[in-house]
Amino acid sequence: MLSIILLSVFGIVLLYLGFLKSRAVLLPATLFFILIALGAGFLEWNKSYLYFGDMLLVSNTAILFTGIVLVSAFMVVALSGDFLDDEAAQPAEYYAILLFSIVGAIMMIAYENLIMLFVGVEILSVSMYVLTGSDKKNLRSNEAALKYFLMGAFATGIMLFGMALLYGASGSFTLTDIKGYIALAQGRPSLLLYLGVLMILIGMLFKVSAAPFHFWTPDVYEGAPTLFTAFMSTVVKTAGFAALLQLLSVAFGAIYGFWWITLAAITGLTLLVGNLTAAYQDSFKRMMAYSSISHAGYLLIGLAALGQQSKQALVFYSLAYSVATIAAFGILLVVAKQRASDGRPDDTYSAFNGLSRQNPLLAFILAVSMLSLAGIPLTAGFWGKFMVFSAAIDKGMVWILVLAVLMSAVGIYYYFRVVIAMYFREGSSTYIQVAPFYRFVLIAATAITIILGLVPGLFQNMM
Repeated sequence: MLSIILLSVFGIVLLYLGFLKSRAVLLPATLFFILIALGAGFLEWNKSYLYFGDMLLVSNTAILFTGIVLVSAFMVVALSGDFLDDEAAQPAEYYAILLFSIVGAIMMIAYENLIMLFVGVEILSVSMYVLTGSDKKNLRSNEAALKYFLMGAFATGIMLFGMALLYGASGSFTLTDIKGYIALAQGRPSLLLYLGVLMILIGMLFKVSAAPFHFWTPDVYEGAPTLFTAFMSTVVKTAGFAALLQLLSVAFGAIYGFWWITLAAITGLTLLVGNLTAAYQDSFKRMMAYSSISHAGYLLIGLAALGQQSKQALVFYSLAYSVATIAAFGILLVVAKQRASDGRPDDTYSAFNGLSRQNPLLAFILAVSMLSLAGIPLTAGFWGKFMVFSAAIDKGMVWILVLAVLMSAVGIYYYFRVVIAMYFREGSSTYIQVAPFYRFVLIAATAITIILGLVPGLFQNMM
C-alpha cells in the first residue's frame, strides 16, 4: 500500500526536520503528511491488490479502517500544539514515532499473512511503549511504560506461539491457505490449530483491552501523557479490531462454532468489568480508560455475531467511538491544564465544574461526546450500538444483547456525571482560552458525531 511507504518516508523526514532551529514547521508538516497518506489510500478504492509478496491485501474495508486511523491520528496530532512550547519535549521524535506507529496499524488492518500481522503489532506496540513513557519526569508515566512493556511482551509471545501452532497445523502463514486447510479437514482440523486460534485471540484481545486481559489499561491510560492516551484509545483499538475481523472472517469463518462461545463469554465479561468499574471512578481520565474497555465489549459483539452486518457495524462504530473519544480527551487537555493543582493537571470530575459558564462551546462539545459514547439517539454512537445489536439479533444472541443494554444504562450514569458537573455545579468563573485551530478540530469532531447521528446512511453508502 502506498500509504505505508509514504508514512515510513515521512517519519524519517520529520526526524531530519527536528534539526531545524525552529519547531514551528513540525506540526503543519506532520498534518500535511497524514493528509497525503489519507489521499493516497483512497486512490486504491474499489481495487484489490496483493502487495509485498502477497502479504498485504488492499480492499475497501482495509481502506475504510485505514481512513479512520488516519483521521483519528490527524485530530490527535492537531491537538498537540503544546509540544512546540515545551522546551523539554522532543516533538520531532514524537511525531515521527506516531507516523511509524500508523504504519504498524495499517499493516494490522490490511495483512494477508500472519507474519505481517506480527510485524504490524510490534511496530505499533513498541511505538506506544516509548510514547507512554515520554514524560520522563513523571513517575506515573515511567511506571505505565514499564507495565505496558512487560505485559505487552507476554501477550506478544503468546500470540507468536499461536502463530507457530497454526503454521504447524496448516503449513502456511497465509490466511487463505489456513482457510483452505480447514476446508480440506472438513471442519475438523488438528488440535494444534484450535490451540493456535485461542492463543492468537489472547494476544489480540490484550491489544484491544478486553477482559480479563485489560489490567494494564487503567494504569497505562492514566500514566501516559493525555495526548498519547487519546491515540492509544482510538488508533490502537481500531487497528486491533480490524485485525481481529480479518482473522476471524477470512481464516476461521469455517470453525465459527468453536471460537464464538469463547469470544461471547469474553464479551460479556468485558461489558461487565468496563461499565461497572467505570461507575466507581473519580478521575475522568481513568473513567475513560474503563470506558474504552466497555466499548471494546460492544465491538466484540460484532465479532462474536460474525455475519453480513458485522463489517459495516465495526467500521461505523470505530469511527463514531474515535471522534467522540478524541473530542473528550481534547477538552480534558485544556481543562486539566488550566485547573492544575500543585503543578499537576487536574483530571478529576470536579475540574469540569461550571464549564458551561467558563466556555459554553467546550461544554457543548464535551456533552455531545458523552452523549455519543453513552449511545443516546441523534448521535453517531447510538447508530454504532444499534448496528452491533442488530448483528447480535441476527445470530439469535439475545442474552448478550440484554446484558449490553443493561450495561449501556450503567454507562449513561457515569457519562452524565460529566454533564452534570459542567451544567449544574459551581466552579471557577475564569474563562478558558482555546487556540483557534484547536477549537476547529474539536468542532469538526463534534460535527462528524452529529451528522452521522442524523444521517448515518452517508457513511453506510460507502461500504
